[in-house]
Amino acid sequence: CPLESVDHIPCEDPRRSSQFSRERNYYRERHCPPPSENLLCLIPPPVNYKIPVPWPDSLYKIWHSNIPHNKIADRKGHQGWMKEEGPYFVFPGGGTMFPDGAIQYIQKLGKYIPLNGGAIRTALDVGCGVASFGGYMLKEDILTISFAPRDSHKSQIQFALERGIPAFIAMLGTHRLPFPARAFDLVHCSRCLIPFTAYNGSYMIEMDRLLRPGGYFVISGPPVQWPKQEKEWAELQDFARTLCYELTTVDSNTAIWKKPYNDSCFALQSRPGPDLCDEHDDTDVGWYVPLKDCISKVPLKGENAVDMLPKWPNRLSEPSQRVAEVKNWVDVFKADMRRWRRRVSYYKKALNLKIGSSSVRNIMDMNAGFGGFAAAIISDPVWVMNVVPAYRSKTLGAIYDRGLIGVYHDWCEAFSTYPRTYDLIHVVGIASIRDSRGGNRCSLVDLMIEMDRILRPEGTVVVRDTPKVIEMVVNIANAIHWNTEIYKTEPESNGKEQVLVATKQ
Repeated sequence: CPLESVDHIPCEDPRRSSQFSRERNYYRERHCPPPSENLLCLIPPPVNYKIPVPWPDSLYKIWHSNIPHNKIADRKGHQGWMKEEGPYFVFPGGGTMFPDGAIQYIQKLGKYIPLNGGAIRTALDVGCGVASFGGYMLKEDILTISFAPRDSHKSQIQFALERGIPAFIAMLGTHRLPFPARAFDLVHCSRCLIPFTAYNGSYMIEMDRLLRPGGYFVISGPPVQWPKQEKEWAELQDFARTLCYELTTVDSNTAIWKKPYNDSCFALQSRPGPDLCDEHDDTDVGWYVPLKDCISKVPLKGENAVDMLPKWPNRLSEPSQRVAEVKNWVDVFKADMRRWRRRVSYYKKALNLKIGSSSVRNIMDMNAGFGGFAAAIISDPVWVMNVVPAYRSKTLGAIYDRGLIGVYHDWCEAFSTYPRTYDLIHVVGIASIRDSRGGNRCSLVDLMIEMDRILRPEGTVVVRDTPKVIEMVVNIANAIHWNTEIYKTEPESNGKEQVLVATKQ
């Protein structure tokens, strides 16, 4: 592709987005080109691109030449976000609401929230900047997925991923976020500037959908005890009361609420407020679903609640009630866990994958199932974006119950990330995810060009599929200049598959 496409994101292209309405920031949401307009070329790296700084050093510094955009450093340097030093961008760990550093800020939150002990494992950082909050939460063994739109700062999510912190591009505007219900133990907003009570409270209601019973909702910054925003602060407190949230702490400009365990308080409310959603509303669906202004019903106490799930890391190997609809679900889950431990052991020994080395940090599993692949490499210094195809079985809730993270996605569209953001991409059944709704909506060529876009130079792709599909993949891989090797599967497998290992040049 032309050099000016170096940071191209097909579904977040500002030129296309500008055509859409600014009401509720609709123009900042995903707007994908029709298949006929997909670029049939490979995104080039920037001039002087270097192999990224390895983890954990990347948390503190990255190569300036890999993302040569200085706007955030110029605007936010005094707040400790990032600054340029020689050939690097360095990250002191600050944020607008914690200029002295995320460590000190997280210690403050730890006075009011049980951040250690394993009860809190999955967190969502809304409007994350360069994701220093999520980066330093890793020290607490808390896995945070951070998001922000592609806005005037341009590259905040790109910086986060270059640092090795879980992040993706998203906008809370008119649609649900691509997560299942009750996914997060903690939802955090530090000066994210979202008007939570606007539009009948639909933004805060979306946070409520994503938060587990007993989970914590944290806002630092406006309108919490903010000058000239007394009215907005009063409205936020009032709306939280209608949701039966308990305001546990107000510390300066930081407010912490706790979500109730059930609907009993809500049912007794006499004040006007949002209704409970219809019992037929599927709260786990999160792909192009319009935001709603009704409250998702909370399951019976104990199901998916924060302190009722096994504590981390025990929850990783416990079958989730969410897959109870699967026949013999406990046996299926445990068999899947054993299978992936076996496969990953074989991959590391026979396929010469660099999982576990400093050269692999950001991993994507494009067809994650129960998250077995991610669970099998949990002891390695990596994180995995578990992707569940949007129109397939809804296993993403079970993935979150295990203490892992991920998103829904339709692989006939581009993923919401910058180019060159993953070190390793893993996929089982590439032909089936290409068009999970059936028909011929997209081609395998388009899918593999998208994989090349998000893969870092010298990154690795692992494809497990039938020999017929692997043959097709190899032909396309050669055309897009990947080096390929085909392997047999592990001895314990049924022998009906092959494993392709490809490397981007």
